[in-house]
Amino acid sequence: MKIKWFGQSCFMITSKNGTKVLTDPFHNMLGYKLPEIEANIVSTSHNHGDHNNINAVKGEFTHINKSGSFSKDGIEIKGVQTFHDKVSGAKRGKNTIYNFKIDGINVCHCGDLGHTLDSNLVKEIGNVDILIIPVGGRATIDANDAVNVMKQLNPKVVIPMHYRTKAFGIFGFLFAKVDKFISASGLKVREQDLLEINSGNINDYSGIVVLKYD
Repeated sequence: MKIKWFGQSCFMITSKNGTKVLTDPFHNMLGYKLPEIEANIVSTSHNHGDHNNINAVKGEFTHINKSGSFSKDGIEIKGVQTFHDKVSGAKRGKNTIYNFKIDGINVCHCGDLGHTLDSNLVKEIGNVDILIIPVGGRATIDANDAVNVMKQLNPKVVIPMHYRTKAFGIFGFLFAKVDKFISASGLKVREQDLLEINSGNINDYSGIVVLKYD
């Protein structure tokens, strides 16, 4: 599969047969801009403007925006309800974590997770090979909590998201940089423009993969 980051929590995951899964498309804000884009499956973790712009996606697609089990084009999807904060959603509402089984690899996208996990959630989410997790704090878990969630789910590969980049400009104060998470994790790190990964080479990418964005 191929994994590309468009900024914030928006990724395109393309299976080996060409099925495209787009996560959390955003309205043009915070310095990020989405290109013209098509997908077969679009997931939204919650109903905030930097995560729910399905109108940006061209063509026909299946929209997944709730918990439960789904299947589309050979991809198995499990949505697990969590919260956008540490007070059971009282401040920012609910959030859905999605665990996608694509090409035999479990890719878990945490959306705007706002808390660490309990044992029931860990069990419900299930096996995770690639963890895509927010690390910037303020509106989501911060670097230290992200490390705790990483240890709870025990993935082979971790892709950080929802942190400060140059695109933010004067709004950079909103989130911490990815460096805090890298430092707290103690894992080896590599940067990629595009991650091309499969069951044969996944161990080569063990640790943190920081994706660059267009």
